[in-house]
This record gives sequence, structure tokens and C-alpha cells, in this order.
Amino acid sequence: MSTSAEFYRDVVVVGSGNAGLCAALAARQRGASVLLIEKAPEEWRGGNSFFTGGALRFAFRGLDDIRTLIPDLSEGELRSIEIEPYDEDQFYNDMLRVTDYLTDADLCLTMIRGSLTTMQWLRAKGVRWNLSFGRQAFRVDDKFKFWGGLVVEAVGAGAGLVGALFDRAKKDGVEIRYASKATRLLTDRAGKITAVEVRGPEGPYEVSTRSVVLASGGFEANAEWRCRYLGPNWELAKVRGTPFNTGDGIKMALDVGAQPFGHWSSCHAVAWDLNAPPYGDRNIGDLFQKHSYPLGIVVNIKGERFLDEGADFRNYTYAEYGRRIITQPKRAAFQIFDSKVLPLLRDEYRIRQVTKAEAHSIEELAKKLEIDVDGLVGTVREFNAAVQPGQFNPAILDGKGTKGITPPKSNWALPIDSPPFVGYAVTTGITFTFGGLRITPNTEVLDTENHPIPGLYAAGEHVGGLFYYNYPGGSGLMAGAVFGCIAGAAAAANVAISRGK
Repeated sequence: MSTSAEFYRDVVVVGSGNAGLCAALAARQRGASVLLIEKAPEEWRGGNSFFTGGALRFAFRGLDDIRTLIPDLSEGELRSIEIEPYDEDQFYNDMLRVTDYLTDADLCLTMIRGSLTTMQWLRAKGVRWNLSFGRQAFRVDDKFKFWGGLVVEAVGAGAGLVGALFDRAKKDGVEIRYASKATRLLTDRAGKITAVEVRGPEGPYEVSTRSVVLASGGFEANAEWRCRYLGPNWELAKVRGTPFNTGDGIKMALDVGAQPFGHWSSCHAVAWDLNAPPYGDRNIGDLFQKHSYPLGIVVNIKGERFLDEGADFRNYTYAEYGRRIITQPKRAAFQIFDSKVLPLLRDEYRIRQVTKAEAHSIEELAKKLEIDVDGLVGTVREFNAAVQPGQFNPAILDGKGTKGITPPKSNWALPIDSPPFVGYAVTTGITFTFGGLRITPNTEVLDTENHPIPGLYAAGEHVGGLFYYNYPGGSGLMAGAVFGCIAGAAAAANVAISRGK
């Protein structure tokens, strides 16, 4: 395949998700000419970010910080909510705790310290925020109590987040080319980035440039890489989001000497409807996920429990528990609830496209879901007998657990004894992979000798070293936005330096 240098742009951004859009806008804000190239056709724009709930985890000192994002909160609304501060130390401790203390401290602190200002910058770029009542609050004593350190989401969820950023990109003069796959980075003899090879609808071409920001996602949609790096059966996982995140950007960087970094054998995954399509459905968005499992029990096809449903708030367990399902027989699990908690289930349980069964006995429910009847009946009987007294409160770690069973249920343990009983069938839905590239806090991509590759920056799912084993909900989008902004600014600064300004 031959190419020829067709044109020049100061900054080329690869990928049109949250991170790529933030990078493009930040570079454009600093006067750089920006080309954003997206492998997917326009109707699939937005990457994985489109399929999220649009919630971002950030550090805030109290309601005054929240009101900088949602200034039109009424006094009545303020009286009806209870939101505890979530400061930088809490955010950092959560990151350390869920990643087994492996998160890269410099990258992690960069994300945390930049989180509130980045949220405010996003608002200035046109993103509108709501309090996350439906997903992150329970009504307790006539107030909505927010839990788990995650309180704000974009209006319109992930589609609203990227939609607002696309609108701003058009207004600011960011050039976007769809159905255009970046295939290779070109460098000079000193290793400096000089151009990007692209294959577009009209054929291959080159874009000369001084700076490239890679933000084209992980390898979650690459079945061969999933099997290679994540292990057996991962080629069979459902893909929660876009089918276009196949590791292209990571491979291009590795091909010019970038250093792989992070937890390549792990990923973010969720409990996903058993009969969901192989890739994300843009009409359904993130509603195939099933995240109310702390209110019930989770069993496999043998009727056996295999995890502590109440170990922590959902925000801190779902990305790990989603992976565990793929290790179970038939790669399936079943979330079992009784009538006491049905009103508390998230909205995603009420969509039409859901795999569920309802019955007035556990035996009948097991038959409808094709779970081993004796296994499920025995598990429920054992669980109910193990439930300890205490006050149930879904908005706090209530300590209402079980005694004498393995695995235990540490919080929110209620007997499953009030028909009708409802079960939801789920499997593993992979969101994004944790392995990526080693970068500096300024998003420069490092080579295998820890030297920056001149002109190469990375953000979003390309960033290795932030997440290991697990993930606090909302931190992926936050990292994408923070490092996207940094990458865009750094890429523009590199252009200015190259010009001698």
C-alpha cells in the first residue's frame, strides 16, 4: 500500500470517545489545528463512552462544589438530598483499596487532583450535569441519600456526554473524519512522530503532524487479544460497547517502541443480560447491565452462590464481579430477588429486553431459569437460615450480614422468603481492558527505556497503570477526561515548542 503526504495538521487525535474529544477540544483551545480521526462510521461515533451511564467520579468538598456543576438546584431540592463530601483523600484511598494498592500513584493523583476542575471545564464546554438519583441514591427518612462517592451524571447519560462534546468540537473548528482507521505512526530517525498513516473511505493517505494523541480504546472488542491476555473463555464474552475498540492504537504505539504497562490480564466487566447481542446496542445503551445484585443473591446454574453480594457498595465490586461470571458453568449467573426489594431495583431491570423469570416458589423459579432445582432450593434455605438480625439500610454499609455460610453476605442480607420471586439471567459483558501504555502524568508515551517518544501522547483506555483487578465506578470516564485534557494541551504545547514559540 502506497501513501503520500496529503496535508498537515498540528495535532492528530485518534479516537472519538470522551478522552479523544477532550484532547481535541483542549488542543483546539490552545490554538492548534486539530484533526480527529475515527475508525467507526459516524453513526457509531463516541466509542465506549456512548454506552456508559455518563457518571464521573470526582473529588468535592461539599454541596458548594456540586453547585458549580448544577447551579440551578433549588432550595427544595437541596433540602431533599443528603450528600457527604468526597475529598481527594477518600478518592485516593478508594483507588488504592480496590486496585490492591497497585495503582500508579503519580497517575492516580493527577486524575484525582484534576477531577473537579475537569468537571467544571466540561460544563463550560457544554456538558450538562444532573444528580444521579436513579442510580446512586436511596430514599431514607424522606431524604435521598447518595452513596458510594458517585453523585453526578451527564444529562442524557453517555450519549449526552459525547453528544455535547461533538457539538462543541464542531463549533470550535475541530475537523473530524469518520470511517478512517489510523494504521501506522511514522517517525524520523530520531524517533520523533512526523505523520500518521490513515485508511479512509477514499483509500490510504498520510497526515503530517507534530503531535499525535492516541485515544482509540483498549482491546475489548478483539476476541483473539482477549483470549491471549485475559485467558480462556474470554473470546466468548459479550462486548458491552463498541465493536471498533480492537487495540489498534496500542499496537501502533508498541510498533514505534512504546512500553506496555498495567494489568494486561485484567479488565472492567459487568453482569450483562445473558441474551444481549454480541456488541453494544446504541438504542439500549448501558441498560443491559444488572447492578442491583447487593439486594439479593447471585447463583450459578448449579444454584450455588460464588461471591459476597454485599461485600461493598456496588460501585466498588461490579467491575470485579462481572469477570467472575465467565468462570462459572455456561458463563452464566442468576440474580435472585424477592418482593421486598423489587421496588429498589434500578431502572435497567424494567426494560423490555431482559432475560428474567418470575414465580411463587423457589422450585418453580429454578425450573423457569433452568437452574438445578435442588441446588437453588438448598442455597436459599441455607442463606435464609444464616441471615442475622439488624436494620436494613441500602444507603450505608449496614453490617446486616450472614453467619456460618461461605461465601458470606456482609451487608444488606435479607431472607428470600416473600413471593413473588424474580430471577435475572446474566453473563459477562466486557467494558474495557486495563492493560495499556506507560505514560507520564503529562501523558507523554514512554518507550521501553522510559524515555518520552517525542510528539506521542495517550489518554483514555490506552493509559496503563491506573486500574488493577478492580475499579471504582465512574473513575474510567473521569480518567479519560482528565488525561484527555492534559494530552490535548501537551500536544498543542509541543507544536508551539517545535515552531520555536
